[in-house]
Amino acid sequence: MRLVQILIAMLIFLALPLMAEDEKDEKTEEEAPPTINYYQVKPSLVANLASGGKYIRCDIQLMTNDELFLEDLNLHGPAIRHTLLLLLSEQDGKNIKTSDGKEALRKKALSVISKLMQELSGKEGIKALFFTTFFVQ
Repeated sequence: MRLVQILIAMLIFLALPLMAEDEKDEKTEEEAPPTINYYQVKPSLVANLASGGKYIRCDIQLMTNDELFLEDLNLHGPAIRHTLLLLLSEQDGKNIKTSDGKEALRKKALSVISKLMQELSGKEGIKALFFTTFFVQ
């Protein structure tokens, strides 16, 4: 009887590190933050404004969680740039000088570029659009 108790204790003692390792692996997989990648529209975008100012100069970065989607963004970079330039040239400088105007433009640009990428690549991988510089004169 004593031998059985010793064997059970040894099995438990040997199994504990293995069980702890499995728990660590599960926690690591669950806690791993998503991969974040950025695509920078280069060079800076400069466009004449429809009204309320002369021109806008801005830098834009697109955020994605899909590293493979970066390849699609690079491939379709000229189409992205063209679409953004057309959108910017439609803007009223007085409106986009305000915080609300900038935010509305950001949302519109995100929507337009997401739609474009859906058409060109069949994927919607853009999570966010950020203005990293923004100048209206």
